[in-house]
Amino acid sequence: MAGFRDIAVCLAISLVLPMSAIAQALPKVGTCPSGYHTSGSACIPNSRGEAARPALPKVGSCPSGYHTSGDYCLGYEGAQHAFPKTGACPSGYHTSGAYCLSYR
Repeated sequence: MAGFRDIAVCLAISLVLPMSAIAQALPKVGTCPSGYHTSGSACIPNSRGEAARPALPKVGSCPSGYHTSGDYCLGYEGAQHAFPKTGACPSGYHTSGAYCLSYR
């Protein structure tokens, strides 16, 4: 039973910690954002030096915590998780321009 308790504790901690966005590969649309480079038909986070910040395809104005970089919205340090909005935002997210943005 200790295994289930450990899982429950980890789950509870993950729900309390702030949810920051992570940099990941994106389909290439125009110019890659700062901190990313072109690889085939994708923009890939640079592996050298400072970690790349999260980026989103630009749809209108960038959400809160993000700014325009190339043809993308690039997150400032500690930017919350966001994604382009289609319909209503799910629980735990709110509307920020054309995006759903995490409350944490």
